Amino acid sequence: MQVELIDEGQKLTEKQRQIILDLIDQAGLKIAAPAQAELDITIVDNHTIRQLNRDYRDIDRATDVLSFALMEGEEPVDWSTISMKEGQEPLNLHLGDIIISIERAIEQATEYKHSLERELGFLAVHGFLHLNGYDHQTAEAEKEMFGIQEEVLSDYGLTR
Repeated sequence: MQVELIDEGQKLTEKQRQIILDLIDQAGLKIAAPAQAELDITIVDNHTIRQLNRDYRDIDRATDVLSFALMEGEEPVDWSTISMKEGQEPLNLHLGDIIISIERAIEQATEYKHSLERELGFLAVHGFLHLNGYDHQTAEAEKEMFGIQEEVLSDYGLTR
């Protein structure tokens, strides 16, 4: 999977950058996303994410993570049903964009009493799952999405 990680304020350490990239790869394997999938993750401040939240969701406040999926649907994408014709070159598939507020991540890590790395990882995986059609609008969907998130984070060693 190709991930472009843009740190607008240059706030991430190299370790934090690598954790985010590793977790996206791990989450991609977990849901069997295609290896040629692409996405962008941008780390911003509260002011920037508030503007995006206001402009695209009509909610005038900072949030922790926003996902802008290019493939919107009612159900999670079942990648096993999407196949290439024999001999066809695999196309790069841009899933969308994840925007994370570093300031909200720091606040939430303190509030939840876990590391910033765990919070950044949670937000990245959460956003990635949204790009792939997962949501938490019903109790059943939330259980599935949060179960995947926790499994990916735990397997990586980022527990609460």
